[in-house]
Amino acid sequence: MKRTITPVVILFLLLISTGVQAAEPAIRIMLIGDSTVSTYTKRPKDKPDLTGWGQVFGEFFNDDVTVLNRAVSGRSSSSFIREGRWKSALQEKADYLFIQFGHNDCPGKGDRETDPATTYQDYLKKYIDEARAAGMQPVLVTPMTRRVFEKGKIKTILRPYAEAMLKVGREKNVPVIDLHRKSVARFNQLGNAGSAYFSPSKSDRTHFSGKGAREIAGLVAEEIPTKVPDLKPYLKQPAP
Repeated sequence: MKRTITPVVILFLLLISTGVQAAEPAIRIMLIGDSTVSTYTKRPKDKPDLTGWGQVFGEFFNDDVTVLNRAVSGRSSSSFIREGRWKSALQEKADYLFIQFGHNDCPGKGDRETDPATTYQDYLKKYIDEARAAGMQPVLVTPMTRRVFEKGKIKTILRPYAEAMLKVGREKNVPVIDLHRKSVARFNQLGNAGSAYFSPSKSDRTHFSGKGAREIAGLVAEEIPTKVPDLKPYLKQPAP
């Protein structure tokens, strides 16, 4: 039986013979942070929809962007470095680095905690300096609030870390997306019952459901045109 070589096959053979490879995405965005950002491949039975906002962040960009989510549950600005995770991430040399720590830096987290007035800022500056040295553009993202209400309004202990991050951003000339402020405003607008869909279970008021994670990721994405304008052309219009 005579086989016919189609034009598609001929093109494929030519690409192989000339060493031409498929084009890689133009932009690589790396995320580092904690469980509110991380990707969940395995979820607990009581939280089947548990999702970090970094897990769905790529949905807001076109195909020219790849999101490398290196956030890990339970990590703080200090432990991410201490465990060698930052060293590994740094070697990937992405184009942009989005940094969000704070939840595990808070008092009561043992050797993971940091002081927002001193050590937390020192670690953020280390990420910034080393990212720039590796050719990455750093972007700071303040930690979103937990969905904890008191007398009908959000009660947060994370604002000192958000303020510290804003201070570092000003000092180091780094764009800051104030996700803490935006999440407080959003939850206050919706109220306790109205924002319940953000949570992956009734008892978990820190992490997100799939729908909640997408909304949080959307709060980050909507700041990109003004805070990181070079990424604006890569956003989907309209965002999902």
